[in-house]
Amino acid sequence: MMAPDRDGRLEDVVLGYDSLGKYVEDAAYFGCLIGRYANRIALGHFTLDGVEHSVTVNNGRNHLHGGARGFNKVLWEAKEQGGKLRRRSAHVPEPGRR
Repeated sequence: MMAPDRDGRLEDVVLGYDSLGKYVEDAAYFGCLIGRYANRIALGHFTLDGVEHSVTVNNGRNHLHGGARGFNKVLWEAKEQGGKLRRRSAHVPEPGRR
């Protein structure tokens, strides 16, 4: 994304890479969708409505930004339909669900 600086010169203001390959190798989530869950899920499990759920750990003992295969590792496709931008990707199952 380009934005003008104080002198009106356009500069790239988004952290990211110039090629798809760099995103595939990336461990820092630059310019990416981070996943179903932002931040960490401590120790890779949580309780919701009395049911304990486990998720993959990928940040020490914690789950970070969607796990080992978060949305940052999904190749997204965008198409215009009826004047609106629609996003699509391959199905990514919820962790712990098939």
